[in-house]
Amino acid sequence: MAVVEIPRPKEGDSFINLDEKLFPDHKVTNGERALIMMHTVPFEGSVGLVNLLTTTRIARKGFKTSLALYGPGVLMAAAGRGFPTVGQEGFPGNLAINRQLQTILKEGSTIYACRFAMTALYGMHEYNLIEGVTPFHPLDVLDSLIDHWKTGALILNTWTL
Repeated sequence: MAVVEIPRPKEGDSFINLDEKLFPDHKVTNGERALIMMHTVPFEGSVGLVNLLTTTRIARKGFKTSLALYGPGVLMAAAGRGFPTVGQEGFPGNLAINRQLQTILKEGSTIYACRFAMTALYGMHEYNLIEGVTPFHPLDVLDSLIDHWKTGALILNTWTL
């Protein structure tokens, strides 16, 4: 049987064409808005962190961006994460979600966390949230969607179970 020998990949090699982009690099005009709704469990796969990176990219395109955390998504905004003490990484990437939320806030976006999910589901207090995250009424989950829809905003809904 013939043996096919292919050189082992090395750092800096690329397996894909990153030069070809099919769609224009859209930018925002006239203060357009975006709302990202996240109902996800932190650290259950990569979807939560990927959605936060997408939120950051949307904001950097110029959208006036709001991120609404509800259901298990509120756990993403827990200020007390870390091990062995708050703020220390118990494993590499342990604080990636917190750091990305802080980046989103620092760059001018708004982050909301549903008070119902915080208290009824997880026993969180408002002071358990990362500084700058705004708690909101559970009825605001729908009303935030309607408010953004009425202005023609970009709206992304993300769910994991």
